Amino acid sequence: MNKWDKRFLDMAKLVSTWSKDPSTQTGAVIVRPDKSVASVGFNGFPRAMPDAEEHYNNREEKYSRIIHCEMNASMFAQDVTLKGYTLYTYPFLSCDRCYVHMLASGITRFVAPKCPPALEERWGDAFDKVRGYASESQGITIDELDYE
Repeated sequence: MNKWDKRFLDMAKLVSTWSKDPSTQTGAVIVRPDKSVASVGFNGFPRAMPDAEEHYNNREEKYSRIIHCEMNASMFAQDVTLKGYTLYTYPFLSCDRCYVHMLASGITRFVAPKCPPALEERWGDAFDKVRGYASESQGITIDELDYE
C-alpha cells in the first residue's frame, strides 16, 4: 500500500466515526487526481430528519432513512464532475447501489480495506456484484488493500 492510499484510508476511517449508526459506521473520502480532497461523507440520516436513537436501532426504519457515506460525499462535493477521481471507503468496498452511482458520477478508482471476515457474510454478495461490474467497465480500478 502506498503512503497516499494509507493516508486517505486513515481519513475515511476517521470520518466513519462521525456516523451515529450503532451497527456499521462507514466513511468515504473523494480525492482529485492531484491528491487533494474533494469531499468526505459518512452514513447517516438527512439533515432535516432527527438523529433519533430509536430510528437507528430499528433496522427497517434505519434502512429506509439512511444515506450511505459515498452518496453523502458525492452530494457534498463542490466539484461539478468527479471524473477521474478516487473514492476511498472504510471499512469495506461500496455496496452495489453506491458503486453504480459513483461510477456514473465519474469515479474511476475505488479503494477500500479488504472486507473483515465477520462482515463478509452480510455484505459479500454486494461486493461480488461490485467486482463483477468493475470487470465489465472500462478504465475502472478496484483496490482492496490489507489495512491496519
